[in-house]
Amino acid sequence: MPISYPYQQYQGVWTLSQASDAVAQGKWAVPPQPHLYAWGLNAIGQLGLNNRTNYSSPMQIGSLTNWLNISGGIYSVFSIKKDGTLWSWGNNNNGQLGLGSRTAYSSPKQVGTLTNWLNVSCSRYSAIATKTDGTLWSWGQNYHGQLGLGNTTYYSSPKQVGTLTNWLSVSTSYTSMFAIKTNGTLWSWGYNSAGECGLGNTNQYSSPKQVGSLTTWLSVVGAYNSCYAIKTDGTLWSWGSGSLGCLGLGNTTYYSSPKQVGLLTTWSSIAGGYQYVLATKTDGTLWAWGYNAYGQLGLGNITNYLSPKQIGSLTSWNKISASGDSLASYATQNNGTLWSWGFGINGALGLGNTTSYSSPKQVGSLTTWSSISAGKTCSYAIATT
Repeated sequence: MPISYPYQQYQGVWTLSQASDAVAQGKWAVPPQPHLYAWGLNAIGQLGLNNRTNYSSPMQIGSLTNWLNISGGIYSVFSIKKDGTLWSWGNNNNGQLGLGSRTAYSSPKQVGTLTNWLNVSCSRYSAIATKTDGTLWSWGQNYHGQLGLGNTTYYSSPKQVGTLTNWLSVSTSYTSMFAIKTNGTLWSWGYNSAGECGLGNTNQYSSPKQVGSLTTWLSVVGAYNSCYAIKTDGTLWSWGSGSLGCLGLGNTTYYSSPKQVGLLTTWSSIAGGYQYVLATKTDGTLWAWGYNAYGQLGLGNITNYLSPKQIGSLTSWNKISASGDSLASYATQNNGTLWSWGFGINGALGLGNTTSYSSPKQVGSLTTWSSISAGKTCSYAIATT
């Protein structure tokens, strides 16, 4: 099929073979590619830079390209490339890197040889992922049965959860897992002391359990010990620990089953941090609520809020990410710029310093950021360069 490459010496439509010939002959430069960047604390090599140096501004991780998405956890990181391969690096004391060992790595290592990984989510010391065939996989720490394998055994390489082939998306809290199937049902398992599994109790489960009977769940995000989800009708729901107002329900009450946040039907995406939340609406506005000791809500103050508050007046916000530990927040805008605010310890905001900010600040000058994920006191992002 013809493809368009509007870069440098030639602007037009070429076939793949014509483009390859032009590059080989030096007549045309290789087009920009998605590269992976990291910054912040690097005590265990979790930045993937093959060292343990802290950085306060984005640094490119190696020369590999075509990164698609990324999930940062507690000193461990996962990323999927456009070819469907899965990569990991950082801390590995519980086998959470999925590499068949407990060896830590300071640069990306491929998890097996498969090329059909679809999405991945990294929790405190474990991970969960889906493949393009609809199967569900997990590995790492399993103290609370959070791997969903019906036991509490730790695994250092991916293990299939059941035999179903209709799993669509996944998310994690510290020690609980959440997933949505292709039929729109919502499932959870693992630790449940605050009712974060949404099953109407605080029992611990080592295999997936359906949350209610609805088939209209669109997306789900696990946070510290709470959970948030959006339905196909654009409504927002939360449950689990309501500490510091993080559920957005106007109180600090704990709930063990989903509760609707307000009455609006325009919620688009959500990111859960340590007892605080970021969210976007379909109109491109950005909202936050919960804990705010370091200005991580981006509202220009350090006041806690029990219900959603709009951050500024812009209507161009796109991707969002909230840190589960360092209280740092990140977002991209439609123009490809990257912004950060909150706790700046160890350079976690990527702004070239260790200062904390209570309102969004632009990270560098690039306008090609496409993905962002906050880890513990560090962050990761993908930009086309």
